[in-house]
Amino acid sequence: MKVAFTTSDGTHVDTHFGWAKEIDVYEVNKDGFNFVETLTFEGDLEEATHEDKITPKMAAVSDCTILYVKAIGKPAGNKLIKQGMTIVRAQEYDTVPDILHMLVNSLNGDAPPLLRKALLQENRELAYAHDEE
Repeated sequence: MKVAFTTSDGTHVDTHFGWAKEIDVYEVNKDGFNFVETLTFEGDLEEATHEDKITPKMAAVSDCTILYVKAIGKPAGNKLIKQGMTIVRAQEYDTVPDILHMLVNSLNGDAPPLLRKALLQENRELAYAHDEE
């Protein structure tokens, strides 16, 4: 499954979805994880209209199963959830590598309490709880 992270430095989930200039994408499976790509978005994202900044990002992450963000607006979050994506607001202390290792452990049946709700999409199984804003 693909997992996306809004990040400014590749390590911390520290960016609001709408303002993110970069979103890192990883492929995660039972054997581990691999970096896929960094999606890059140009322009003044804090001043851009909602559709100008959100629509391209939503399209870019549409094949991801999980999206980790610092924050996300309700309209964009609701649209992504309706498309089957799980959205998680990361905590300040969460890092991308820690989250990736936790996801691999979860896929191998060692889900922490936070990961209880099952996601079943296209033969993907992951116990996970999502947090809506």
